This record gives sequence, C-alpha cells and structure tokens, in this order.
Amino acid sequence: MRTYDPPVQMLTQTNGLRVVLVELAHLHTTTVSLFIKVGSRFETAHENGLSHFVEHMLFRGTERYASSLLLNTAVERLGSMLHAETGRDYTLFQMGLPPERLAEGLDIIADLMSSPRFEDIDLERELVLEELNEDYNDDGAEINDGDLARGLLFGDHPLGQRIAGSRANVQRFTRDEVMDFFRRYYGAANSILCVAGPHTMAEVTAATAPMAKVPKGIAAVVPGVVAPQTAAHPRITFVEDAGSQTNMTLVLQGFAEASPQYLPMVGLLRCLDDGMSTRLHYELCDQKGLAYSINAGVDALTDISLFEISGATAHHKVVALIEALAKILASLRETPVTDAELDRIRTRYRYELLASFDDGSAMASWFGGTRLYADPPSLGSRLHAIEQLTAAQITAVARELLQPHRLAAAFVGKITEKRQREIEAALAAW
Repeated sequence: MRTYDPPVQMLTQTNGLRVVLVELAHLHTTTVSLFIKVGSRFETAHENGLSHFVEHMLFRGTERYASSLLLNTAVERLGSMLHAETGRDYTLFQMGLPPERLAEGLDIIADLMSSPRFEDIDLERELVLEELNEDYNDDGAEINDGDLARGLLFGDHPLGQRIAGSRANVQRFTRDEVMDFFRRYYGAANSILCVAGPHTMAEVTAATAPMAKVPKGIAAVVPGVVAPQTAAHPRITFVEDAGSQTNMTLVLQGFAEASPQYLPMVGLLRCLDDGMSTRLHYELCDQKGLAYSINAGVDALTDISLFEISGATAHHKVVALIEALAKILASLRETPVTDAELDRIRTRYRYELLASFDDGSAMASWFGGTRLYADPPSLGSRLHAIEQLTAAQITAVARELLQPHRLAAAFVGKITEKRQREIEAALAAW
C-alpha cells in the first residue's frame, strides 16, 4: 500500500500536554490548533452552555493582554485571527500563521490558557444572548430544527443538550462558575496542541516551551452514549413559525468512525448528497422543484455519528418533499447503487482526501483532534478502504440505518394539523 500520510511526531510536556507535529513541508503557512476535550456532552443540565460561554469569555483578555482589543490586536499583528468553536465533545482554538511567527502565536495561546481575566462577564453575556436569539422566534418558541431533532433523539442524555445552553442558564452564569469550569476542563492534561506546517520537531519543541505554564488540570472522562432508539415510530416535533418557509432536520443515530459500518455509511451519504448529480439535489430540486436545496451530512462524534438530512421548502410543498424523500431512502434499502454511482463515490472521496493534504487545518483536525479520543487511522488506509467499498456494503448499512425507529425529525414553519398527520404517515411508512 502506498504511503500517503505526512510525517507525524509527538511529545508530551511535563504538565501532560500532548504536542503533535504534522510535517507539511510543501505548505507556506502554519496552522496551530488547540483541541480540548470539553463540550456540551460533558455538562450537567445546570451547567449546560458553560463550555460555549467559557469560549466566549477567553476572548476578553489575559493578564498580559488585558482587554479583548489588546488580545485580538496581538493576534492580528501576526497576520492571523483567533478562531474558536465549541462542539458537543470538543472545543477548538486555532490560528493560521506565517511559519516564522509560530513561536509568537504559541506564546499568545499559552497566555490565553494560563492567565485569562474573565472580565466583563455581563457584556459577554449580552452577546451570547444575542447569539441565542437566532434560535427563537418572536413568540419565544425555539426554532433551531437541528437542536430540536437532537433533543428528541437523545432525550435527557447530554448529547441532547444545546451547545449554547438555554437562555435561563446563560442569564444566571456567574464569574465563579465560569472560572471553576475552566479550571476543571481546560488544563493541559485534557488538551492536544497540533502544529501543521513546514517545521521540524526541534522548532516545535522550542516554540511550545511557553505552553509548559498551562496548569495540568484533569483528563475528562466522556459520558457514555445512550443506546439506539427502540421506539416503534419516528420521534417528530412541529413548531409553528411565521417564516416564509418550513425548515426541517431529520437525524438518525449512525455508526462511530471506528465501526466497520462507518465507511459504507459515508458511501450511502455520498449517494444522497455529493454534488448536483446525486439523488437529493437531482430528484428533489432539479427534477421536482420541491426545494432550492436539501442537504445530507454525517456529524461524527467520538463514539457514534448522526446521519442528518436538512432543508427548507415552501409550506405547501413540505408534505410532497417528505413523501419524495421517503421514497428515495426506501429505495436505497432495496436496490443496490449502480456501478456508476459507486465509481463516483470512490473518485470524489479520493479527491477530497488528497486535497486535505494541502489544508493545514484538515491535517491538524485529523492527526490532532481525532487523538483526543483515539489514535487516528492512517489516511492511506482510508484511501485503500474506499477502493474496496462495495454496493452490497452500502445496501446493508442502508437497511440497518434507514429505519423509522432510528429517526428523530423537527419541522419549523406553518404546518397545519392535516400536514402534520401526512408527514407522520409518510415517515412511519418508509
């Protein structure tokens, strides 16, 4: 098997921080990514939203850079911007840098993680509440169909919680709560720092020396995932909203990346949505005019994944859209994909994986972020595996995955009781 993977080296600092270097000598920029094993699945209901809130508060400055302006100015003087995101099972802080500014960038990240000020909490609270306003309508009803569907699928399990938390939680978080949560989860022992770019290990070792001042903290244990649903019918919710379209999200509990069923599930996904010639766009948009766009994706968590279909359409078209979608999904359980489809799946997967070698952020995510939970498989092995993928494997996964009892769905729009019954019937029957 041909070796595709770039050289990867690792070291562990005395505080427990794992440092990963992905050597990408062909690049002219460096990506620095700090992955932390924390997110909404680690929060109790009382804490829900704290991971996201801490992420916001860290932009408020450090002991050296005592305000958000000073901190962001220091980063931007390096030609960079500080990017951050909170997920369900990880949090990320990232910079793209000229390679010669690596040490300066890491010095700022070390400062951020060792001496945050957590000032101006009430001002930041207002910003987070403004962000949350996007998920509610004028009547106070939640209209984020993706979050609503996940809440139905996982119930009281932390994976059913909103990443940003509830308004009530955000309104009452105190500075002490924020600082305590930070001390528990944002330590070196719970983090991986990945440098992806044209560097030697000697350069990275020297540049990461300031990270030794980050407190060790704890190594968090991920909460166990719930068992797959055994309900007889899909779980469906409808929210009345006066918008111009009905928005919808359908999620099915899928397979973990370590599962042998994961790659066939990715093949199934690419049958549905991998360009304008694949089934969702061509049949539902191009040929039937039922939506401008409808998308499918896989949200891969550490121990499971979510197979997700989302879109929007005119209120009066939503029943026809769901009925047509149900027929497409049902057909994939019964009829193998064609040779032409299988060839396209392999070709496009291969191209996108090869393109990731030119993307420092993608390499950092694969070799750094994945390692929060398990050693990443080689990219070469993924290329080999996709070449071995068969139509029979895709059909077998479709038969197991595309089942009503695995489904949770949320619809937000003007949906009459009659339309609700018709949607429920279509999803129960497929």
